Order: sequence, then C-alpha cells, then structure tokens
Amino acid sequence: MRSALVFGTVPERYYVHSEHRGETLHRSAAESVHRELIALDVAEGARVLEIGTGTGYSGALLAALAGASGRVTSIDISDHLVGWADRLHRRRGLTTITCHVADGMAGYPPHAPYQRLVAWCTPPRLPRAWVDQLTADGRIVACLPIAAQPSTTLITTITLAAGEPRIDTMIFGGYAQSTTSAVEDALSIPGRWVDHIHQQPEPAWISIGWRDRDDRQHTGARAALSLLMHPGHTETYTGAPLDWLSWTVYSVVAAGDSRSVAALRDGVRGIGHTTASSAAMILTNSTIIADHPRSPSLAALRTWLDRWEQAGRPAATWYEPTLTPNDNNGLPGWDLTITPGTAGVGTL
Repeated sequence: MRSALVFGTVPERYYVHSEHRGETLHRSAAESVHRELIALDVAEGARVLEIGTGTGYSGALLAALAGASGRVTSIDISDHLVGWADRLHRRRGLTTITCHVADGMAGYPPHAPYQRLVAWCTPPRLPRAWVDQLTADGRIVACLPIAAQPSTTLITTITLAAGEPRIDTMIFGGYAQSTTSAVEDALSIPGRWVDHIHQQPEPAWISIGWRDRDDRQHTGARAALSLLMHPGHTETYTGAPLDWLSWTVYSVVAAGDSRSVAALRDGVRGIGHTTASSAAMILTNSTIIADHPRSPSLAALRTWLDRWEQAGRPAATWYEPTLTPNDNNGLPGWDLTITPGTAGVGTL
C-alpha cells in the first residue's frame, strides 16, 4: 500500500520528541493518525487542508502523500505549535507545506479550494466553511459529536453529493474539542457542554443531557455531580470487560436526554443516568456507582446496559447517520445524529 510506504519515510520521533523543544505530551497516537490519513486517501498533487498542526508530524505525512506537486496548508489556533512545526519542516527541507495561525472552524480561504481536509479536533458540528472550501470530488475526515456532550463522538469520512455533505463511513474514536484560543491542556476540562465543575480537592465535572430543564445556576447539575462524588452504592459490572467506545455511542441512542457524562476523581470518566435527585454511572473501570441501591437512575442504567448487551455491543457500522443543517450558535454547518440500524454504513 502506497500510504504505508510513505509513512515510513517520515521520522515520527523528529516531530514528537524534537531535540530542540523536547517531547510533546498531548498528541494523537501515530496509529490513529495513520488510520485517518489512509481514510483521507490523498493523491499525488492534491491540495490539502489540515486543521490542527500539532507536532507537525501529521502535516509532514500529508506533504509526503501529496508529493512534490501537492500543497498542504496546516492551521492551528496556537502560534507556539505553528511556529515549531514550521521550523521543523524547514529543517527537513519541506517546501510544499505552510503553517498558519488561524481559527480552524473557518477553514483557510486563501488557499482554497482543497481536494482533501482533515481535522485533529472536534468541532461543535461539521462547519459549512469546510464544505464550501472543498472541491466537488473532495473528501473530509473529521471527528464529529453525536450529542451535545464531551467525549461523545464518531470519526467520519465525508464526501459531497450534489454539493451536500454525506457520511460515507464512521468508526469509533475521538479527538479533543476545538477551541477559540490556545489552551495548555484541553483534555482535563472540556471547553464545551460542561454544566458544573467541582474544583476541590481536584477538578470533577458533569455534562447533563437535560440542561434545558435545569436552572441558570445549574442547580440540578451541581446536585447530580455531588451524588456521584459521594455515592451511597457501589458494585462491579458483571458482564464481559467493557467495550467503552461501543457503550459510549450506544448510550446516546438508548438514553436520550437522560444521559449524563462525568469525570470524577483522578479523571475517571463515567456515563449514566442522572436527575437532580438521583444519579448512577458506569465508570471506565467497570465500577457502577449510584446514590442508592434502589435509585431510579440505577434501574435506568441497568436497563440501558442490558439492551446494549442484547444488541451485541454494536459496532459503528450498526448506526445510520444523518447530517442536519444547523446555522445556530455562530457556526453554520451540519449536526450529526445517529439512529440504530442493521444495515449501517461501510467501514474504513
């Protein structure tokens, strides 16, 4: 495979552990980068937009795939990352990639149109600007949210049909949320869809699907997080080892707006059912916590888990995707929603 051969020509360590700036701690795994770039299917001579410069490694791979006649534009909100990546590229003699400080949600009109676009961050929705800057035969590989909650995403491959975006493939996975300004650590507390944060003795947060029914002081979210931080009941999930990615996506269609996501002590994540007076979650370590052994939230969570197991812990291909236009909240584009289906979509 051409891409595998090209990947071998780019020195990963040069970018992720540069002798000049040291190791980059928060970065995408090389395996994920390779997977997404294979799905992107970059041809020789392609014009490519990369959103999220990062270490510069993925941009160097794109430049190698596009070849001497191609052009790669890489943008990032962080001038620090852009500056270092540009410097590292130049030291290797790369001239077909340029790095710019820009808000990725707007794309990069000066170099449009692009045959390919890849994003290493999660936008609130698929931005219309990305689609508008794509050629008719273009392709996008991007992580999109399937609910207005953190860490609830699918990685999608998108093409155009009569100028409109369509989902060709979906797989489990995710990247950090996009931000409007550079942040040192976007992984600890997400920038979007967090309804309450408890700062001491260490940060914990909760995102509730029922935020429209909570008050402006987030009283309900605060109460639910408190119940989870001081649970009156703990048990261990007795099923097979959790497939967290499958469970994350299935819980969206099973739970609707009763679904909540939280990060508790030591950053341990959980997904479950909450109200202002009851709460239950299953954590990534297979522990189930609840406010009470007879908690209504615990009963709901158990039902969702049973249904997930009965459905066979569905893969991403089990779901039917829909892109719905949404021009609200300052970012015109398309929201991705999913519904259960046995046909599903193709695999990457």
